[in-house]
Amino acid sequence: MSNKLDGIRKDVTTCTRCELSKSRINAVPGSGDANSKVVFIGEAPGRNEDLQGSPFVGTAGKILSEALSYAGFTRDDIYITNVVKCRPPNNRRPNKQETNSCKSHLQSELEIICPKVICILGNTAFGSLLDGNAITKNRGKIIKRDDQLYFVTVHPAAIIYNPDLRQVLKDDLKALSNILDKIKKGISIELDK
Repeated sequence: MSNKLDGIRKDVTTCTRCELSKSRINAVPGSGDANSKVVFIGEAPGRNEDLQGSPFVGTAGKILSEALSYAGFTRDDIYITNVVKCRPPNNRRPNKQETNSCKSHLQSELEIICPKVICILGNTAFGSLLDGNAITKNRGKIIKRDDQLYFVTVHPAAIIYNPDLRQVLKDDLKALSNILDKIKKGISIELDK
């Protein structure tokens, strides 16, 4: 399994499908446990991620690690990636062409890992993956689409601008941990439409 992910990492780091490949320092493939039951998907790499070539290593990454720890996860337990694998200039939101260019990379990651739950971090990923919007109305919920379970929560970067969301993220990830425990035990979970 990890050999297949290595192939995707190579594809991502050499990708030139969109204009972001011209301005990036490093493409940022996903990282983590290839056998994870949960995959976390954010928007796009930021400055620190672009410099280091790894997802969620900047301030938002520290916030995410703190919330993961609170919920009983470690970074080694999970797989984390982004909808777009290269940093958009000035950290702007990725556009449709950029998300479409990266879609096959993300689909390949998910096909290899086969997570029980995909945790969507923030509005951009929510829109890209489920055509959703209004993250605050949908956060903390499980949504089933095409036999895949999705859990929606705020993006850790949102906490930089709104510190009140720190506990929201922690509580959401704790709820996600409980959902994964129920799935593991074969207990049915309540779904949102």
